[in-house]
Amino acid sequence: MRSLIENILRESMEVKRKLIEQSDLIERAAKEIVKRIKMGGKVILFGNGGSAADAQHIACELVGKFKYERTPYPAIALTTNTSTITAVSNDIGFDEIFTRQVEALVSDKDVVIGISTSGRSVNVIKGIEVANKKGAFTVALTGGDGGVLAKVADLAIVVPSENTPRIQEAHITIGHIICELVEGMLVKAENTEHHG
Repeated sequence: MRSLIENILRESMEVKRKLIEQSDLIERAAKEIVKRIKMGGKVILFGNGGSAADAQHIACELVGKFKYERTPYPAIALTTNTSTITAVSNDIGFDEIFTRQVEALVSDKDVVIGISTSGRSVNVIKGIEVANKKGAFTVALTGGDGGVLAKVADLAIVVPSENTPRIQEAHITIGHIICELVEGMLVKAENTEHHG
């Protein structure tokens, strides 16, 4: 049992260590979010299962607070409205649960983040494609070879692993880094405006 625990922790650390090579992509995603929030845009996130939980987690960090007391940042997870999700699934089809919401809520000022460990979730791919048509900046958080999702997004951060739990652990780490960078840049900008 102890060796299994140690192997899981080592594997998780190794996957995250390899993410260092994608620091520039994580930075670019954060800078784009800051730019769009300053323009009056918002962050829209979605995914299935554990990725839905990650979308909600990242949205709550942006709306609430990450490290600093500050103004809330506009972020919405499209996985929380069960009436919309069940109605669209029932009446139109499960593959459209995010496209309908993106069509209704996204503007060209927004950043849209689709999360899929495999990059093959049809509803996430379609949601990103509709966001692209609306002129939003799209980000894919995925794993493995990135799947179709990595190809359709403006920016793809692909976790170098085929192991779903390790990919999910890396996704929330990436989400936390983005939140910390975004908050740091926006708090600094707010302080400069108030003191400048």
